[in-house]
Amino acid sequence: MNPGALHKISYGLYIVTSQKGGRFNGQIANTVFQISNAPPTVAVSINKQNLTHEFIRESKVFVVSVLVQEAPLSLIGQFGFKSGREVDKFAGVRYKLAPGGVPYISGPTLAYLEARVLQEVDAGTHTIFIGEITAAEVLQEGTPLTYAYYQQVKRGGVPKTAPLSTPKEERKMQMDKYVCNVCGYVYDPLLGDPENDIPLDTPFEKLPADWVCPVCGAGKDEFTKEG
Repeated sequence: MNPGALHKISYGLYIVTSQKGGRFNGQIANTVFQISNAPPTVAVSINKQNLTHEFIRESKVFVVSVLVQEAPLSLIGQFGFKSGREVDKFAGVRYKLAPGGVPYISGPTLAYLEARVLQEVDAGTHTIFIGEITAAEVLQEGTPLTYAYYQQVKRGGVPKTAPLSTPKEERKMQMDKYVCNVCGYVYDPLLGDPENDIPLDTPFEKLPADWVCPVCGAGKDEFTKEG
């Protein structure tokens, strides 16, 4: 079997939230899909070890925030590479409450879906929660963030048609890439870090001492030269 075939399946990138005893938590998820339309139901797949799994199982309610393509890496890092058992993931994050009292991200979000859990399906390391939609709103128009875009554009490269794209063979020098040991983010000097005002062609060694991984917040000392 070639596991690479699984990488050809398309995914979105979402923030799934829930609550327990008045406390909120959420996480990044790439498996959210509609099941039916009468009644309208959606399913989310959540790792059993995650705190969000515990919250959904307890409250029987979850909310899906559909992220816009321009969502900052820092937001994805906040909900994808930090544990709600150690930090308040909503600190500094703009959010509002859906009718059922569960938060949705109100900034870089196209829409939110609130659902009441109808059924749980055991899927090994994950549980698939199937929920009936109880509220839904479109917050803005735009392009949804996909997992492929997150990996290939936000973290790995720039399309040839993009204004900032420059063929690597035309660059005067080749600079080393560095990989974050915590989350796997790749710093490519040719691309810089535009979200944090680091211009193109900035070598890793020239990054400010206080620069941190735009995804998980790890310091420069947590990076290793690629290869």
